[in-house]
Amino acid sequence: MAVKSGAPWWAHLMMYAGGVTMVVAGATAGIAQYALHTANNTIEAEDILGDNRAEMDVEDISGPLNILVLGVDKQGGSTRSDTMIMVHVNADLTEVSMVSLPRDLYVEIPDCGPDWGNNTCFQKLNHAASISDDWDVTRANVVDTIYNLTGVEFHMGATVDFEGFMDLVDLVEEIELCPWHEITSIHGDNRVFPEGCNYYNKEEALDLIRQRYPWDDPEDYESGLWGDYGRQAMQQQAIKALIKELKADGYASDPTRLTQVLEGLEGKLTMDLPDGLSAVDLALNLRDLNPEDITSIRVPATSQETEVGSSEVIAEGEQQIAADALWEALQNDTMTEWIAQYPEWVKQTGNNTAPTTEEPAGEETSSEATTD
Repeated sequence: MAVKSGAPWWAHLMMYAGGVTMVVAGATAGIAQYALHTANNTIEAEDILGDNRAEMDVEDISGPLNILVLGVDKQGGSTRSDTMIMVHVNADLTEVSMVSLPRDLYVEIPDCGPDWGNNTCFQKLNHAASISDDWDVTRANVVDTIYNLTGVEFHMGATVDFEGFMDLVDLVEEIELCPWHEITSIHGDNRVFPEGCNYYNKEEALDLIRQRYPWDDPEDYESGLWGDYGRQAMQQQAIKALIKELKADGYASDPTRLTQVLEGLEGKLTMDLPDGLSAVDLALNLRDLNPEDITSIRVPATSQETEVGSSEVIAEGEQQIAADALWEALQNDTMTEWIAQYPEWVKQTGNNTAPTTEEPAGEETSSEATTD
């Protein structure tokens, strides 16, 4: 049985047209409609996919749908993509699979930048987003790299600025985060985050969810939560905690307060939708999807040393066969069959206070034992 785990916040946002319906879940129909209308006028349009776009009937929305979500980092006047997520919705719009592409995945990149004569090279995936300070150039390079790797055509796309989105923590003052073991920040002040659940303000929360290297204990490797995977797990906790606090503080039911949330999303989320499809249309058609019930998939790869350093490599043989089958399943809407055949690549995230080891392939794991 596939493990259902909470998806990273950007997948939640994509599924719910900017996260608005998550915030207004349980609110009155009038408030929800108001929120969606406001979101439709707040979310910026961006040409993310370029020519790598699948056709879609916007008059009669149905699956399967493939959605590319890029988590972006905006610093020093430049924009880089440091997270790449492939979201798949099945034909009935009832099931969602999410494939996280490791930033250190060893891939062929069509444009490796001026130092490489703007030629093709084999590098870490994250390098595709570092060839220029021009976001139009790097974004196209990232999308082309992913398309060349997978052959998957996307129906829509989104970019999300996570650190900008976390500015919303100021609205609720603090959120609860639960590291599964003590870590020390590598970001200058050596702040120590103890094991277990504590409340953190925006500055502290941002510091914690940016950590990659401290997730380096044996238990992290045993549970698949080392390095960037550990960072993703903390980001998952952060978005769930933020939404929980927003709801508890009444932002879901008070239109005036809800406006603060919507205004807070402006400039932090862009969407690339087919002509004639609005964010409201998308949200209404995907309203029955449960963001807590997304199957998270790891790319079949292992850590290896390459000429560009420690990388995630899709090894020849069984891993290459599984990866090729994964790309085909995304394109042909056969993810259920792929998951049944390759359960070892279904992501395990453990609980909030201690990661769990991965179950042997083929054994069932209860969704209640996984982290959101």
